[in-house]
Amino acid sequence: MSLPANFTLLQVVPELETGGAEQTTLDIARAVVAAGGRALVASRGGRMEAALAAAGGERVRLPMHSKNPLVMLRTARALRQVIRERGVSLVHVRSRAPAFPALWAARAEGLPTVATYHGIYVAKGPAKRWYNAVMTRVDRVIANSDYTRNHILAEHGIAPERVVAIPRGVDLTRFDPARVASERVEALRRAWDLPAEGEGALVFLLAGRLTPIKGHETIIAAAARLKAEGRDLRVIFAGDDQGRTTFRQSLEAAIRAAGLEGEVRLVGHCDDMPAAFLAADVALLPTRVPESFGRAAVEPQVMGRPVIASDHGGTTETVLPGQTGWLAAPGDTDAWVRAMAAADDLGREGLSAFGSTARERATRLYANDAMCAATLAVYEQLLKAREARE
Repeated sequence: MSLPANFTLLQVVPELETGGAEQTTLDIARAVVAAGGRALVASRGGRMEAALAAAGGERVRLPMHSKNPLVMLRTARALRQVIRERGVSLVHVRSRAPAFPALWAARAEGLPTVATYHGIYVAKGPAKRWYNAVMTRVDRVIANSDYTRNHILAEHGIAPERVVAIPRGVDLTRFDPARVASERVEALRRAWDLPAEGEGALVFLLAGRLTPIKGHETIIAAAARLKAEGRDLRVIFAGDDQGRTTFRQSLEAAIRAAGLEGEVRLVGHCDDMPAAFLAADVALLPTRVPESFGRAAVEPQVMGRPVIASDHGGTTETVLPGQTGWLAAPGDTDAWVRAMAAADDLGREGLSAFGSTARERATRLYANDAMCAATLAVYEQLLKAREARE
């Protein structure tokens, strides 16, 4: 993909801590730099700043997370200055709050704009619908799945040609089983007190921050039922609480009450997710709220691991029941017991066959390079359209 000479992209995101929007921001920054452009990211900062620098991107630290109108106004002024001084060519917004100052600045400077819907925004009234609609007040909207695109069209009634579905991508270099040294996997197994690879009970991994919408409580209830049936399983919750200490404590209490201290473990944030998926046999994504795409269901499949996911949202596009995993009704303990028992009944040999199918399909459909190329093509189209008007 060729970008115009001196192309400079400004992406805006609330923070650079962890998550799908943040990772995609880094992926696009890396792709722009590789194509010969400059990649700026405006945010309040966070733990992923070092990764941004390693990708060749440049940090612009501003309070993009703020919803205070006065702060937004000051931020818009600061962004206008950044746009002028750094010669920004296009602005790409990735969240609602920072979209307001970013779009004010972009319009004032006459720049083309793009927004990516990384989630499904629920509106319970006209005020919230207006707030959510800021993500459609751009030249082109990118939806991260067909499910998300259909939601945008139904919710906001904008012209279909203004909304393009570009599935989120996975870095096939980082998420490649052949590139993960066995020492990395064994280090996690020791840290998580798991048996050696291929030995002992099956390991189920739920990777995600500790929040009620991720469905941890459903898995605890299902694990208690499976233990009562005489099944020997291990469940790992990998993710930090991001300040939700009360919720983490409630999960710990539920684990103790169910007598699952030896079966279900909270291990905190994990930096080495490729090794984490290889340390497990099955990945879990029991979200109570539909995922707009669900990278956590795709990354393990790329690593050759089957997935059990909630039967709603974008995961209905990425998980094929009976081939690459299972879909279970969100919050339905019975459904999750059946799905986890089915995985247990298959055993590691059967799960390996599912994993092979999952890896072939996921690497074909959800490559990071394809996502980046499609996004850069949107940039190129908008820049050419602007040039034609001028």
